[in-house]
Amino acid sequence: MKIGIVGAGKIGGTIATVLESCRFCKSVILADARTNIDLTGLRKSKFVPVDVKQPAQLAAFVARHDVVVSAAPYFLNQAIARACAEAGVSYFDLTEDVATTTYIKKLARKAPQATFMPQCGLAPGAINIVGGALASSLAQVRNCEMRVGALPLNASNQMKYYLSWSTAGLINEYCQVGQALHDGKLVTTMPLDGVERITIDGTEYEAFNTSGGVATMCQTFAGKVGSLNYKTMRYPGHRDLMKFLLQDLNLAPRQELVTQIFDQEVPLTESDVVVFYVNVVGNDAAGGLKQRSFIKKMHGDTIHGRKLNAIQLTTAAGIAGVLELFAQGKLGPGFVQQESVSLESFLGTQWGGKVYGN
Repeated sequence: MKIGIVGAGKIGGTIATVLESCRFCKSVILADARTNIDLTGLRKSKFVPVDVKQPAQLAAFVARHDVVVSAAPYFLNQAIARACAEAGVSYFDLTEDVATTTYIKKLARKAPQATFMPQCGLAPGAINIVGGALASSLAQVRNCEMRVGALPLNASNQMKYYLSWSTAGLINEYCQVGQALHDGKLVTTMPLDGVERITIDGTEYEAFNTSGGVATMCQTFAGKVGSLNYKTMRYPGHRDLMKFLLQDLNLAPRQELVTQIFDQEVPLTESDVVVFYVNVVGNDAAGGLKQRSFIKKMHGDTIHGRKLNAIQLTTAAGIAGVLELFAQGKLGPGFVQQESVSLESFLGTQWGGKVYGN
């Protein structure tokens, strides 16, 4: 299978790195407007310069591949997905942006033979595969809690946070409203609200509402699950500073400015940890009240001589897993939801099992 990746930054390069060892992947071509792209150690991968904002360049790139993965900033995904729909080429992305996913869902109807699967990766992505599987394992579900934190192992600054992934995506999920289920009905959640404390392995975290992580699960489980929600985890105190910056100072409408400030002043860390937590409470078929959970801390690794931090590896493993299932013909055409993927099948893939398995 020939795979094209739009966006050759930290995550795009990591996806290419994990695909290097995948038998279903014949070749990878990374596209980016930048030209200083390091592909050292990647035999299957090549680079071509492409400006996504130039429709002819994008269309020519898409036409060369069996499947296209967008690892570009979320605000470029609609154009990339549209080019795939016009060419009948299957499309995957990592977006947490709700509006982008809604657009892609409608777009998928125009190319019924192709597969369109946005929201792959970590959260949204693997968290929804796990959350959907645990919720579906019970006859009646009271609560489904999904929590993910991509955190520095050590942080000495006031907000107890260093950058480890897309800054634009980070700020966007802090600014946009989200979705949840309450009493089985769809509700809107306000960003940075719903603060709670969680202790895992003796470390205390705070969790709060952000957008996108719930993916399409509210639509799937409406009327079937009492309470379903997704929250981002950080070290205590982070949320208050973000609320001051984005809401009290009213910088949320100026996301580009906040992104610029973060990129300039917040260090990028290679020493991070991903904390992954799903907790479900409900009744089994016999009526007994059960609690089931999936909790894991994941770290980075060196793959093909390239040092990958935890958020890069967990994100790339999430999308590599569903790409393997796609290559096996297990996803089907049209719009594919994360929670429709079997957890057993996902953990049976090369990278899904390696990173998320026990």
